[in-house]
Amino acid sequence: MTTPMQEPDTRGAPLREYTDPAYRPLCADLAEVRANIDRLDDEIVRLIAERAMYVKDAARFKRDAFQVSAPARQAQVFDKARALAQRHNRGFENLEQVVDAAYRAMVAAFIANEQTYFNTMKDVGDTHE
Repeated sequence: MTTPMQEPDTRGAPLREYTDPAYRPLCADLAEVRANIDRLDDEIVRLIAERAMYVKDAARFKRDAFQVSAPARQAQVFDKARALAQRHNRGFENLEQVVDAAYRAMVAAFIANEQTYFNTMKDVGDTHE
């Protein structure tokens, strides 16, 4: 018997089951669940790192701090992320809220970094006036 402060046995059998008859288990044990989460985390971080480079590049096209924060674009990103969560949801209750919270935190961090890049860049002026 495990105590409440003890980590679960990663190779043990499930201790609970869902009452939803449509639910289908994905893994045989917690170790397999964690291995898949680790695999996905690697891919997610790789994609965030790729996104970061586009955020960095975007600073080249901004005129001021307001354009760096781009509130209208932020709203579009959040709306699209919630829609994507709805489209990709395979049965996780409140996935849209989880995705929205993750995107809001990620975008805020990206904006802070983009602002730092923006502040250290050389102004070349508007060549299309």
